Amino acid sequence: MKIGYARVSTTDQNLDLQISALEKAGCDIIYKEKKSSVKERPELEKMMKYLRQGDQLVVWKLDRLARSLSHLLSLIEEFRKRQVDFICLTNNIDTTTPMGICFLSIVGAFAELERNLMIERTNAGLAAARERGVQLGRRKGLTEDRKIVAKAACDLYKQKMTSDDICQSLKISTATLYRYLRTGKVKLRENPGRPKKEWKS
Repeated sequence: MKIGYARVSTTDQNLDLQISALEKAGCDIIYKEKKSSVKERPELEKMMKYLRQGDQLVVWKLDRLARSLSHLLSLIEEFRKRQVDFICLTNNIDTTTPMGICFLSIVGAFAELERNLMIERTNAGLAAARERGVQLGRRKGLTEDRKIVAKAACDLYKQKMTSDDICQSLKISTATLYRYLRTGKVKLRENPGRPKKEWKS
């Protein structure tokens, strides 16, 4: 199924140009976002829940989909993992073609590099904290070194890294990871997939 996503950043902008292009591209469903906030995108969240393996996501322009480069990388990496094709009309990106597959590989490499750099910065921060004589162990609230790990855990989770990979990279337990996510008020991911169709007798 071809699924389109259109967005304008303010309520006084018009979606017609994007919708016309998406309809011309053959989209069966178009999610229309008309919000001024970059953080709140209910239509994007609905679309991500609706996507399933074999679907094609079509956008008019890259900046209509993502709020930043890191957000774009994480979204495209998620599409790759879920085997959802990605098409951007004005930027000539189509992951159903050999060149598009090459683009996905490059994006995946950059996403992995970003995660590795984040882990490296976390380990460097921990080492620096220990050199300053920060005491390890439990006390009320998080110690300085645990705050560094907690922030990294939340950031990696937002980057769509799996819970197992985060725990392995940061050497923490699953229970600790989810405690950090609750403390950081990070919204937990839901299982992807399209709701089953209800059949009427």
